[in-house]
Amino acid sequence: MTELTVLGVETSCDETAAAVVRVVDGRVQVLSSVVASQIAEHAPFGGVVPEIAARAHVEAVDGVIAKAMADAGLDFSDLDGVAATAGPGLVGGVMVGLSAGKAIALARDLPLMAVNHLEGHAVSVRLTEQVDYPFLLLLVSGGHCQLLSVGGIGACRRLGSTIDDAAGEAFDKIAKTLGLPYPGGPALERLAESGDHERFSLPRALLGRKDCDFSFSGLKTAAARLAERLDNDADRRDLAAAVQLAIATQLAERSDRAMALYAHEQGGRGLRFVVAGGVAANRTVRAALEATAKARGFAFAAPAMAYCTDNAAMIALAGAERLALGLTDGLDAAARPRWPLDEQAARDNPTHLPGRKGAKA
Repeated sequence: MTELTVLGVETSCDETAAAVVRVVDGRVQVLSSVVASQIAEHAPFGGVVPEIAARAHVEAVDGVIAKAMADAGLDFSDLDGVAATAGPGLVGGVMVGLSAGKAIALARDLPLMAVNHLEGHAVSVRLTEQVDYPFLLLLVSGGHCQLLSVGGIGACRRLGSTIDDAAGEAFDKIAKTLGLPYPGGPALERLAESGDHERFSLPRALLGRKDCDFSFSGLKTAAARLAERLDNDADRRDLAAAVQLAIATQLAERSDRAMALYAHEQGGRGLRFVVAGGVAANRTVRAALEATAKARGFAFAAPAMAYCTDNAAMIALAGAERLALGLTDGLDAAARPRWPLDEQAARDNPTHLPGRKGAKA
């Protein structure tokens, strides 16, 4: 019997999280998962302020880790390794969690796994379901929107990515123009529940292109201009519903194209479609993607709602899978603001021109 118990630490944005995950012969047990939200700190500013986030992580990380260990009923001597997000994300926050992970690894002589936050999302569905590799993944969150062929840990190949805004970013920014509170995505979903999605006509992006890339900037601009002219709640509900449907439709259309390519590559056998990331919690988006997968003959899977948004259980699991393969890191592992899962594709065919901090996606 093989058994690995790993502590995970996640601080890439505005949640300070720690979790303990145990993997026994491939079966995953989440022994604890603690998330300290910073919504109250950032709400007055209508979005995440990096400096505030980093300071909040410093104040919270020790207590969050202690609670995760206590909830799991374990001591640090019971761990087989420590995993911490090393990027991508707000680098001030990433440094806090990665430093905490390094300190524990050094003090307890444990192996360290410096985990790509996106790889954490990629494996998050495996926290609660037996989803085997390979699978097609739509990673859709506030900062990322990508279609990836996932062959396993360290084996992700990009099929498509956003060329401008991420879907979650579009949700949040449009919500802000509608006067909704932070966080905007969930607020827009609630507003859209009683809206008429056919009331407003919104642009559809990249219709003539045959690739699997996304674009949400045109939709964001059009919705913002409409929002400026609205003066009653009924109109805002209708626009929110139209925006939500437009985003769900584009995600489904591009995923459908990726499914066709992926099915051809796989020979039509063992087809699985996974959607992960914060936007996967949106019910309209999830329903559209599930219907698309069913029409293409793909088995559909998504993480439990608790693991759609940022959490440390997914980092711990990615770390455990890396540890099982002997993929560990030294204490000199760097915090990275940018870290594409498919680094070859990011170099050969960048969706954004690389800057001095590296390729964005």
